[in-house]
Order: sequence, then C-alpha cells, then structure tokens
Amino acid sequence: MSSTQDKSTVPAVDKVDTSYLESLVGYNARRATLVIAESFLKHMAVFELRLVDFSVLSLIAHNPGITSRQLCTTLNIQPPNLVGMVNTLEKRELITRQPHPHDARAVGLHLTPTGKKLVRQAEQTVTQLEEDATARLSAAERRTLMQLLRKIYA
Repeated sequence: MSSTQDKSTVPAVDKVDTSYLESLVGYNARRATLVIAESFLKHMAVFELRLVDFSVLSLIAHNPGITSRQLCTTLNIQPPNLVGMVNTLEKRELITRQPHPHDARAVGLHLTPTGKKLVRQAEQTVTQLEEDATARLSAAERRTLMQLLRKIYA
C-alpha cells in the first residue's frame, strides 16, 4: 500500500466467499474426503493400516485367492507398489500366498486367521466411522451420493 493510499479504500474480508469453489465437484469431493480420511487414519492407527492396506485386505477378505494383478487393476495400484505392501502384510502374518488353481504362473492371496480377525474389526470400525461422517444424510441421500460418486469414477 502506498503512503498516499487511504486505508479505508483497501478491501477487508469479513466473510470469505467460497461460492465458486463450492460449485466445483472436485473441491467438494476433496473436502468430504479430508473429513473422512482424517477419521479413517485416526481409527486405523490401532490396526496399523493405511487406506491402501485396508483396501487390499478387504478385497482379499471378500475375494479369497485374488491375484496381485487383479488387486492392481481394481485399486489402480502400480505392481511395484503392491509387491512391497504384500510382503509387509505377509510379514505381519495377515496374508498368505497360495498357488492359483487355474494358472500355474499366478499366486492367490488369502487371509490368515489373524488377518481375518483384523479385517473384521477394521471393517466394523470403518463402517461406523462412515456412518458418523454421513450422519447428516438420510439413508436415501447416502445411497444417491454413492451412486453419483461411482458414476464419476466407474
């Protein structure tokens, strides 16, 4: 501000106008993601799981024998990134690798009893935190939101 400019002509912001940003799908999706992700990280710390670890374990739980290739395709993960994750989950004795019944080159991933217990507890926790995060939505609104989000990425 120049010394000749009157301080009364300098605009002051009392209330921030976010109307443009709030008109953007990406902005709203990111804000919602931040709320849910913060809660997720806090609640999953007890299980020592990141979002991607949880997703991999949940897919293995619901698809015993799933291959690494299938996990990469489903979660859009690069194979080198999945290899380290699978090794870590195996070292934690949460998963095992077993020969694929139809493809001698492939290996199926399975949960161990410890992995099954952890996934069951983690999924219950995630279900509750999502219910809490969407508590202001009716059941119908929540279903609609899920359908609309899937339309964007599917």
